[in-house]
Amino acid sequence: MKFKSLIIISIVAYFLNVACTSNEEKIKAIDPSDMDLTIKPGNDFDNYANGGWKTKHTIPDDKSRYGSFDQLAETGEEQVKVLMEELASIKHEKGSVAQKVADFYALGMDTVKLEQQGISPLQPYLDKINQISTIDEIQQTIASFHALGLSPLFNFYSAADEKNSEMVITYLAQGGLGMPDRDYYTKDDERSLTIQSAYLNYIEKTFALMGEPDAKVKAQEVMKLETRLAKASMTRLEQRDPYKTYHKMDVKGFSAIAPAYDWNTYFETIKLKNPGDVIVSQPDFFTEASAMMKEVSVDTWKTYLKWDLVNSLSNYLSPDFEQLSFDFYGKELSGQIVQRPRWKRVLGTTNRALSEAIGQMYVEKYFPPEAKERMITLVQNLKISLGERIQDLDWMGDTTKVKAIEKLDAMRVKVGYPDKWRNYSALAVDTDAYVLNVLRARSFAFDFDVSKINKPVDKDEWFMPPQMVNAYYNPTMNEIVFPAAILQPPFFYLTGDDAVNYGAIGVVIGHEMSHGFDDQGRNYDKEGNLTDWWTSEDAERFNQRTAVLVDQFNQYVVLDTLRANGKLTLGENIADLGGLNISYQAYKNATSGKQEPSLDGFTPDQRFYLAYAHVWAQNIRDKEILRRTNDDVHSLGHLRVIGPLKNIPEFYAAFDIKEGDPMYLPEDQRAKIW
Repeated sequence: MKFKSLIIISIVAYFLNVACTSNEEKIKAIDPSDMDLTIKPGNDFDNYANGGWKTKHTIPDDKSRYGSFDQLAETGEEQVKVLMEELASIKHEKGSVAQKVADFYALGMDTVKLEQQGISPLQPYLDKINQISTIDEIQQTIASFHALGLSPLFNFYSAADEKNSEMVITYLAQGGLGMPDRDYYTKDDERSLTIQSAYLNYIEKTFALMGEPDAKVKAQEVMKLETRLAKASMTRLEQRDPYKTYHKMDVKGFSAIAPAYDWNTYFETIKLKNPGDVIVSQPDFFTEASAMMKEVSVDTWKTYLKWDLVNSLSNYLSPDFEQLSFDFYGKELSGQIVQRPRWKRVLGTTNRALSEAIGQMYVEKYFPPEAKERMITLVQNLKISLGERIQDLDWMGDTTKVKAIEKLDAMRVKVGYPDKWRNYSALAVDTDAYVLNVLRARSFAFDFDVSKINKPVDKDEWFMPPQMVNAYYNPTMNEIVFPAAILQPPFFYLTGDDAVNYGAIGVVIGHEMSHGFDDQGRNYDKEGNLTDWWTSEDAERFNQRTAVLVDQFNQYVVLDTLRANGKLTLGENIADLGGLNISYQAYKNATSGKQEPSLDGFTPDQRFYLAYAHVWAQNIRDKEILRRTNDDVHSLGHLRVIGPLKNIPEFYAAFDIKEGDPMYLPEDQRAKIW
C-alpha cells in the first residue's frame, strides 16, 4: 500500500538483517580491495571507491541489482531462517504469536500442498464474481475485495489529514493497474510496446491456466480497461505536488464528481459507517472510473476482477501461477534470471504479515542498546549542524529562517524500534492454505487501517518494522525514523571512527532531515500541516537553486540514449546533497580540537566521502535501470555517488579535484541549497 504522507529513502528493498556486533568484526569500513585505485577520483569517484567491489560481486541470477548492503541482508536472511526453523521445531500454544509466525512460514514452504491445491483456495471468490449480474454487485464486490486488502480499481488508505495533522482521515487514490505506472500503458516507444505485449501475454496465459475460455479476448478486455484507467491517472511528477493531490470533501461532494458509484454502500461494506470528510487525491480519475461504471459491461468488469484477484495473489498459489508472475514482473520488467529461493520469498511474505511480531524477536536477539545510544548522539549533532546551516543561508530571509528552525526543533526522532508493539491477537493464522493466510493478514491490516479513521494520530506508530534496512521522514508527523536494521555496516559501525560513521549513517540522518525541507517536505510546517510558511521571495530563490540540481541530473545518460529524470528524483537528490553537507559539518563540529589520524592510507575527510560512496556500491541490470528510471524517485546508485559530490567544495579539497576533471563543476554551476 502506498502511504502518500511518507517520503521514504529506499536504501534497499530487503526487510531482513544481520546482527550489528557479529558481522562488523568481518567488515572493514574502508577496504582498498573494494576500490579501483587505477581510476582517478576526479574522473569517476563511484568506480574509484567501489570498482573493486563491483568486480568481486557480480549480480546473482535471482536479483536485478546487487549492492554492498545486500550482502548483510543475505546473512540476515540466513539468521532469521534459523529463527523460523527453531520456532517450527517447538509446539506452540494455538493463537500465540510464535504459533502464527511458525505456521505462516511452514505453510508457505509446503510446496506439495500448494501444488495439490492449485487455484482452488480462491475458487469461492471466483464463484462470487461469476454470480455477479449487475453493476451494483460489481461495486459491492470491489468493496468486499478492498476489505480483504486487495485494491481493484482504486486505492483506499488512512493517514493524517495533511491540513489537520492531528487527525487521521480517509484517502482515496488512483489505482487498479497491473503494471507499475500509467506510463507503461501510455508510452509508445519500442521498450514500452515490448512491455505492453509481454503484459498482454501474461494476462492471457494466466486466464488459460485458470481454465477460463477465450483467454486471449479476456486479456485484451483487461488491457483496454486498465489503459483507460491509466490515461485518467496523474503522472508521477504531477503527484509530487501535495497541493494537487489534496481535495477534501464529504461523501455528498464526492458522489457529485463520481455519481455512478454508490459510495455510501462502499463505506458500509468496508465497515466505515461514518466516513466524515475524505481526501480524494485525483478527482479526475474517480470521475472517469464513475463514467466507466456506465460504459463498461458487467462481463468486462467481471473479467477484470478475476484478473486483479489472481494477479494480486499469484505469488501465494501453486508454482505455475507464481512462475507466470515472475516471468513478467521479475524477468521482463527487472531483468532477473531466476526467482529468489522459495524460503526467502516465504520469509519476506511472513515478515510483511507479522512484521512487528518478528521485529520484536529480532530486537531481543540482535539489537545492541549501545547502538541506539550512539545513534541518538549522532542525530542530535546533525540537528545542531542543520540549524547552523539554516542560520548561515544567504538566500533565505530571516522570517522564513525562524520558522525553519522551529520546524527543525520540533522534528521528532525515533531510533531502533517502537515503544509499543502491534497486537496480533485478532489475526488468525491457520493451516488450510498459504494464500488464505495472506488474505487474512491483509484483511487484518486493512481493518487496522480503517480503525484509525476519524481518531487522533498515534504519534508512537511506526510505518517500518525494526528489521527493515531503511529509514524515512514523515512530513505530517514531522519525524525521522531509523529502524534497528540500518544501524550496522555499511551504514553504521559500532566501533568505527567518526569519519566513517558520519560519512555513512550520518549522511542518512541528514538525508532524512533534509526531506523536511525538500521540494515536497518544505510544504509542511512544524506541526506537519500542509501550508505555505515561506515568503514568496524565499520560495522563488529555493526553486531557482533546486532547478540547478534538476538540470544536472537531466544530463546524466543512464543507458544508451536514456537520461535520468531530474524532476522525478529531485526530492531524493536534494536530500542526498543536504545529507552530505549537514553530516560533514556535524562531523567537523564533533571532532573540533581533536587530532584525527589517517587510517588505511586515507585522511579522515577522504574516509568520510569513501564511506558515503561505499553505501551505494552496486551492480544493476539494464532492464532494472530502465524500470527504475521510469518509476523510482531515487537516482541510480552510481548517480547517488557522483551527482551530489560534484557540488561539494570540501570533497574537491579532500581528493584534489581540479578544473577539467569529470568530477569538477565550475562554482557557478553547483547546486547550493542546504
